[in-house]
Amino acid sequence: MAEYAYKGRSVDGDLVTGQLHGGSADAVAGRLLSIGITPVEIRDLAQKSTLTVNDIWLRMGGGQPTTKDMIMFCRQMYTITRAGLPLLRGLKGLMETTHNEVLKAALVEILSSLESGRGLAPSMAAHPKIFTQLFINLVEIGESSGTLETSFQRLYEYLSMEMDVRDRVKAAVRYPIVVLAAVAVALGIITVFVIPNFEPIFRTLGDNIPLPTKIIIGTSNFVVNYWGLMFAAVAAGVVGLSYWVKTETGRLKWDRLKLRIPVTGIIVRNAAMSRITRSLAVSLSAGLPINQTLRTVSGSIGNVWLGEKLTALGSGIERGESLSRTARTSGLFTPLIMQMISLGEETGALPELMDEASEFYRREVDYDLDNLSAALEPILIVSVGAIVLVLALGVFLPMWDMIGRARAG
Repeated sequence: MAEYAYKGRSVDGDLVTGQLHGGSADAVAGRLLSIGITPVEIRDLAQKSTLTVNDIWLRMGGGQPTTKDMIMFCRQMYTITRAGLPLLRGLKGLMETTHNEVLKAALVEILSSLESGRGLAPSMAAHPKIFTQLFINLVEIGESSGTLETSFQRLYEYLSMEMDVRDRVKAAVRYPIVVLAAVAVALGIITVFVIPNFEPIFRTLGDNIPLPTKIIIGTSNFVVNYWGLMFAAVAAGVVGLSYWVKTETGRLKWDRLKLRIPVTGIIVRNAAMSRITRSLAVSLSAGLPINQTLRTVSGSIGNVWLGEKLTALGSGIERGESLSRTARTSGLFTPLIMQMISLGEETGALPELMDEASEFYRREVDYDLDNLSAALEPILIVSVGAIVLVLALGVFLPMWDMIGRARAG
């Protein structure tokens, strides 16, 4: 008789763990089922467990489903629910075909929870790192109203648009990042390897070394002699900034600063506003109350400063004020969007007009992204040109001076 450790779900859907003696894992599973526990994992304690790199990575919280994984999941769930396939059978099929191990493990527990009689939304709520509050709320509304396929369709459209905007932003900033990285590598090579070889020649000028050359020599000597201190200072700065951003005040200021950065700040803001209005349209169309919608969206847009603005909107609505009135004092929306919100409240077509507002902001993002490279090119040209000018003056001015002295001599 071996001893087995098990994890399972009770009839109420609660997680149960413990140890049992049995002749085999199947025998232990049978005993658990007989007492009303659905086994999720059964492990022989006598066997030494060998941890792989992947196991360690998963235990550290890695391997979380990407937006692409969740888009595929929503599309498959829409197909399952629209076709009328039993939910348990459909989820079992998804569990067997999904390639993400974290999502697969979550689906195993969701299946166990459904078999014990719990709903889909509460089962998903046990995995907040995978399913956002907006996701769970829409699934809950779909369950209660019998329109689960519509909820997954809206989630699929919402996540697809979010991924499209994110991919376009990454593509737009890839070229400037590559250029800046190449310039940084070139400067590092020149500073560490090239300038030190020229320094003895420059020293022959005595006190007549030009200012650009002094700057280059001083910078090179500092980097060569204190590179360890520089790396330590940079590492300390990165760690300090990361810690500060994680604080409540730091995160608020950092998120607000991101919206004020020249060129890219307006793109970040419009992309966030597109997500906000799209979330409002999806939630209101599903029948979620406006104040609950605002609270849900405020925690899922990825910007604390904008989230606080939305929370203030929800508080104003709970006090009995209209959305248009509270939105006007928040300063979040443009005058055009404010007119659309007022018209939506008057006509009862707020979800449709919020969808139009989302499209408006998405088109603004598209326009800004199309012109981002053109806006960044002058900045890159001026920056690279200034660096090249300083290097050229620092290297060639003393050489011209030495050539002049040689001719005069």
